[in-house]
Amino acid sequence: MQIATVLGQRTAALRFDDLPPEALHWAKVGLLDTIGVTLAGAAEPAPQRAAMALAAGAGPALVFGGRSRVGILDAALINGVSSHVLDFDDCNNTIGGHPSVPILPGLIALGEAEHASGRDLLAAYVAGFEVETRIARAVHFHHYEKGWHPTATLGVFGAAAAASRLLGLDGERTATAIATAASLSSGLKANFGTMVKSLHVGQCARNGLYAALLARHGFTANEGAFEHPQGFLAVFNGAGHHDAAKALNGWGDPFDIVAPGIAIKQYPCCGSTHPALDAMLALVRRHDVRPEQVVRIQAWIHSRRLQHTNRPAPASALDCKFSLQYCLVRALLDRQVVLQQFEDDCWLDPRMPGLLAKVEVAPYDASQFDPSNHFGGEVKVTLDDGRILQDRVEQPLGRTSSNPLPPELLRGKFVACAGHVLEQARAVEVAAAIERFEAVADVAAFTRMLEPG
Repeated sequence: MQIATVLGQRTAALRFDDLPPEALHWAKVGLLDTIGVTLAGAAEPAPQRAAMALAAGAGPALVFGGRSRVGILDAALINGVSSHVLDFDDCNNTIGGHPSVPILPGLIALGEAEHASGRDLLAAYVAGFEVETRIARAVHFHHYEKGWHPTATLGVFGAAAAASRLLGLDGERTATAIATAASLSSGLKANFGTMVKSLHVGQCARNGLYAALLARHGFTANEGAFEHPQGFLAVFNGAGHHDAAKALNGWGDPFDIVAPGIAIKQYPCCGSTHPALDAMLALVRRHDVRPEQVVRIQAWIHSRRLQHTNRPAPASALDCKFSLQYCLVRALLDRQVVLQQFEDDCWLDPRMPGLLAKVEVAPYDASQFDPSNHFGGEVKVTLDDGRILQDRVEQPLGRTSSNPLPPELLRGKFVACAGHVLEQARAVEVAAAIERFEAVADVAAFTRMLEPG
């Protein structure tokens, strides 16, 4: 059977009571993290400018960061940009990108308009997550290496499926929404390091929601939009570079949100830098390394991840989020990597050019890490007294559900991010509400908690 047809049927059939406890747990983790980073990102220039360009009218859906409410499609786009602009949102190994931000901005907006329950939103989120990662299995990692931004190009299918599930569409109309999304998929890695990267997410959140709304109103699409000779698989990946069967195998066994699961970021920069950052921070803290002692910094990460993070001379705050060199120097200078290091003119720190010149980065080889490991990182620091300090990690903390970020760090990250908009007591209250989100009777009532006091 065709991909859209099968995934549409499976999405429509999924019920909250079908979710194992582990899937429910991780759905709440993803919801908590996404709401936090969206609140933190709301005041950034990119979502502000995206909102100005839309000139959105009044509606039922909250624009995170304030009190204004707009139409659900506009809210999906604006909040989608906010959710990704800091590059602090969760990741997933299967999709090769960020799984939650394509889905949740549109899903929350739709939930407000429909006065949906927390149970329905959680089930829809898990369904959308499963759809986008099933399709990812069919196209990766050629899709990623070719230059597509899978968070957006694949996330649009998750957004369409999740919105369809929340709307209660049957299998046929859900398949139509997923097939429609195939013509609304876009996003190029060439625009990493600019505002457009976060626009990818806003646009795919909007487009996925729009595809579901179109299907609800009887719009038509070709359910063979993936397999057609001029369909998604052939056009986006090319002949011989996809396997449609992988999209259909293993649904919910286990759910992808459970394993490999959600990767929660400790640092507000590209996840590809995180293995080396874990190693670098361990070194500078353990050995009390001072910048003036350092003669040379060498770092190795996977070649696929180095392609977009080898930026020895970053030219903006956003560009710095994708510069392995900048991130390593920040870890050396400040012994932490936090939001403030990627704001305003922080990248123009006069100490930066001299230290950046001391950083050498390269892809690792089979003598350093197992070829199947795409998430390792190694750092070597040479000091002026001749000492060589070295550390390595097989994968960064929080990268998979088997190596999760401890609950106290997850909660601390949320409170710090939400604190850009909410008082601490309110942030703690919101976190507690998300822990029992299945008890939420009306998503619209919940989002009123996200308005500044």
